[in-house]
Amino acid sequence: MPSLDDLLSRIPVDQIARRLDVDEQTAATAVRAALPTLVGGLEANTRHPDGASSLLSALDQHRNPALLDGGVDVTDVDTADGDRIVANVFGDHKDRVVQTLGRADGAGGNDLVARLLPILAPIVLTYLAEQVGRSSGGQGGLGELLGGLLRSATNGTGSGGGLGGVLGSVLGGNGGSLGELLGGLLGAGKR
Repeated sequence: MPSLDDLLSRIPVDQIARRLDVDEQTAATAVRAALPTLVGGLEANTRHPDGASSLLSALDQHRNPALLDGGVDVTDVDTADGDRIVANVFGDHKDRVVQTLGRADGAGGNDLVARLLPILAPIVLTYLAEQVGRSSGGQGGLGELLGGLLRSATNGTGSGGGLGGVLGSVLGGNGGSLGELLGGLLGAGKR
């Protein structure tokens, strides 16, 4: 089963740091905060039939193995497409998500997160398209894939060291279930 750590391993943090003009540690922290939140937003949207079918359609448009094969080159990422993805995933909550992630310890602030999300979004969709292409589970398989990625971040099955902790701190860590936290923050994206 794919894990969030597997997805994280495909993110070229060094290139992102250069593109965003920050040090690698700041870029890595921001990526570690944004990645599970982005996946969580996608998962929250798949709980609605229109959202799931919309995401499957988007994945069809992001079947671009060249983006992932041999490592991602950030200059190949279409950030205009990334902006559209982020707007669709988070809907009216986009600014709130950016502000919440920007406050994460070491994540570099709102401006950095706002510039990072459109870089990450096409990479995430391409990765998901690759994974969905390996299975033929349709909407149910997509929900399982996204849920599995989130579980790998929160239950310590991954080796990335702390994605779950970052996710908990970003979303408040108030002891509620991950689904409740993400559902409350991210559930109102476009479907």
